[in-house]
Amino acid sequence: MPWQPRAMMDIKQEFVSLATQPAANRRELCRRFGISPSTAYALLKRHAQEGAGALTPRSRRPHASPNRTSEELEQAVLDVRCEFPSWGARKIARRLRDLDLQGVPSPSTVTAILHRHGCVPEAASLAAQHWQRFEHAQPNALWQMDFKGEFATTQGWCYPLTLIDDHSRYSLAVQACANVSTASVQPHLQQVFQRYGLPARINTDNGAPWGSPREPDNSLSKLAVWLIRLGIRVSHSAPYHPQTNGKIERMHQTLKEDVLSGRAYVDLPDAQRAFERWRHTYNQVRPHDSLGLDTPAQHYCASARSYPAVLPGIEYLPGDLVLMVGWNGEVRLNKHKFRVSNALLKLPIALRARTSNDGCFDLFFCHQRFGHIDLRTLSC
Repeated sequence: MPWQPRAMMDIKQEFVSLATQPAANRRELCRRFGISPSTAYALLKRHAQEGAGALTPRSRRPHASPNRTSEELEQAVLDVRCEFPSWGARKIARRLRDLDLQGVPSPSTVTAILHRHGCVPEAASLAAQHWQRFEHAQPNALWQMDFKGEFATTQGWCYPLTLIDDHSRYSLAVQACANVSTASVQPHLQQVFQRYGLPARINTDNGAPWGSPREPDNSLSKLAVWLIRLGIRVSHSAPYHPQTNGKIERMHQTLKEDVLSGRAYVDLPDAQRAFERWRHTYNQVRPHDSLGLDTPAQHYCASARSYPAVLPGIEYLPGDLVLMVGWNGEVRLNKHKFRVSNALLKLPIALRARTSNDGCFDLFFCHQRFGHIDLRTLSC
């Protein structure tokens, strides 16, 4: 299957970025991107010889201009700021170096240029802070997932579904959805898994369609049950603590500044085109302070765990007590009965005894512990 015409240059660059990672499985990536190995290896060979020039039409603009005046270089700073209004001085300076410009000023000088031209509001200067950051050591150890609120298009509401890798800040998806239902989210997640593989864990906030550990009857949603069956651990942010998903919240701020604020869209496809352009810039072009001014693409590689064609079977430990979940999430054990999530209807769960407390059991679905019960307190 040939390269798809939509955003071809972006897709090629993303493929090369993933395929050149040290642990990349290139044959698997060819399958996920829908291209033949011969096409992929020809592209990688050209990229190794020509670099980025293998992916884009050759420019007649020289890489260096020895006679460039300070006014022109200052204009280059302003041009980058105009193209990416949310970028600060360090990102702009790094971008100019990536563009092979000569005599790029230091970030402090870039800041002075921006101030001189009124590009930095006083409130933005006062809001600048230093944060202590935490991240997982490897890509795909944790993904963060959320919705970026909602906004109105001419033909209806748009709910942007966002997904980011914790280690690399790589944006795995920004998808324009018509609603926040499982039926809307699951097909898009399947496409992400087919492209990038499966993560070890996904963290979300509480509520639909993710589920909530604080609500026993809704602790596992239909979406969470599907993710768990794929072998993914599902976790939730603490209520009223959005900083638990801090990286995706920070990405939402950039998405709002670059794509949503002051802009109007006709429908979901119109918004999606804007999201795809922005995601390419965010992953492949925009330097990130938290990555030492590298791009997320320089730190991300696809997961070695491929999306399975068939859901794996459900297995438990030999000593577990396995029970089937009935209607309304009801589970019966001898004369006792209790309720779990309705999403587990007709699926087996396991009761795993706690060695320190007689009559107390942890509840498991596949590998995921989702609750506990004390038989001594259950009514018959």
